[in-house]
Amino acid sequence: MLDHQGWKSRAAGLSFRNKAFIDGRFVDAASGRVFDSINPATGEVLAQVAECDAEDIDRAVAAGRRAFEDGRWSRMAPGARKAVMLKLADLIRANLEEMALLDSLDMGKLVTDAATIDAPGSAHFFQWYGEAIDKIYDEVAPTGPGDLALVRRVPLGVVGAVVPWNFPLDMATWKAAAALAAGNSVVLKPAEQSPLSALRLAELAAEAGVPDGVFNVVPGFGATAGRALGLHMDVDCLAFTGSTATGKLFMQYSGQSNLKQVWPETGGKSPNIIFADCEDLDAAAEMAAFGIFFNQGEVCSANSRLYVERSVKDRLVEKLIARAAAMQPGDPLDPASRMGAIVDEKQTQGIMRFVEAGKQTANLVAGGERVTVAGKGCFVQPTIFDDVRHGDPLARDEIFGPVLSVIAFDSEDEAVRMANDSIYGLAASVWTDNLSRACRVSERLHVGTVSVNTVDALSAQTPFGGMKQSGFGRDLSLHSLEKYTALKTVWIKYRT
Repeated sequence: MLDHQGWKSRAAGLSFRNKAFIDGRFVDAASGRVFDSINPATGEVLAQVAECDAEDIDRAVAAGRRAFEDGRWSRMAPGARKAVMLKLADLIRANLEEMALLDSLDMGKLVTDAATIDAPGSAHFFQWYGEAIDKIYDEVAPTGPGDLALVRRVPLGVVGAVVPWNFPLDMATWKAAAALAAGNSVVLKPAEQSPLSALRLAELAAEAGVPDGVFNVVPGFGATAGRALGLHMDVDCLAFTGSTATGKLFMQYSGQSNLKQVWPETGGKSPNIIFADCEDLDAAAEMAAFGIFFNQGEVCSANSRLYVERSVKDRLVEKLIARAAAMQPGDPLDPASRMGAIVDEKQTQGIMRFVEAGKQTANLVAGGERVTVAGKGCFVQPTIFDDVRHGDPLARDEIFGPVLSVIAFDSEDEAVRMANDSIYGLAASVWTDNLSRACRVSERLHVGTVSVNTVDALSAQTPFGGMKQSGFGRDLSLHSLEKYTALKTVWIKYRT
């Protein structure tokens, strides 16, 4: 791992891919327009990126359709597709420092996190889905003599993917790896705040042997490029991770166009419930801090609501305050930093509006200020509010920043009731040494993932997604292949 100066020197030598990647080559937006990709830690413009719109989406979808129909990828032998996916995983690993830097510079995350979690994770997921390609079997239905009924799982065609800025490389991978493994063509629109790693990923995919037209990356804004992808009559499926409001728009776009499948993974306000029978409060505090301050709190499943049994609340809050004090933001390229920059000025101001309002309604015990590093940047201190009312916006709304709300409870029923009293249902955590309670509470929580005695547990082997207004899309695991494929019955009559 590089030191601070090493990362800065490596960053200074980077070149950025700033054009759309359509049909196997980098091209300007049809309009010629560009937008600035800005480093939120410094305010400096990293690159001017092609600002694509509907015409560019049309070009990318047409390229994806041609590739799908002629079978250059969709009908490639499973073992051959697998080999390409594995090579792409190796290329990500070979360029790991560059991929980590692109995400760190583009959206402000700690480069050490990007280098040890995000980029290796992206490589792992491409490898995992590549390995799965030749291990998925079709079915033979039970029939009488003279009939052979095959149930086949077939690719859909052209998959549109719209991904967020908080994990630019990982979220692109979560969608693209599964969709490509299933044999589809992909048109990816990265978030306008963080397009750089997706464009480099497209170049690596081509180097790995993904045929022209199969993987296209079209940067641009949601209201133009994203909307055009959602309304496109020749897109068969749209996978989305982002806000609940935008997820609802994509559902509307489907009804206004060709009834394409839409798989939304949207907002969250995840509860973290700590019972007094959890003996290791230090571990609970450590993971509670990680669950809200990791990635500057810009995590859809961030454990932003902390419910603590009243008898241990004050002890736990003291431990949290100490951990927040040790996690002050710093230069994202410095391995000594414990928290990075907020993605942009708009998001920073939005977080601070919640913080300033919270100072009037709850007890601020840590942080609460916007700061700079070397006089620059979008940084917010790790912030903790105690004695938050359950109905306060601090405890209801998705802040998407390093802001924790602490709420006391007196009984298991009260904790579960408050945890479930949310429009969101993405994830939850439970801390207890009582196995019966762990199982009982996990069953009662209306969320997609319950982590017991840890936070935000996930892996390639388990599905990730939510309930209620957190959407119903599922990433990861073999189950994610289901949303990028269709079941086709082939019924054959034969002479007996």
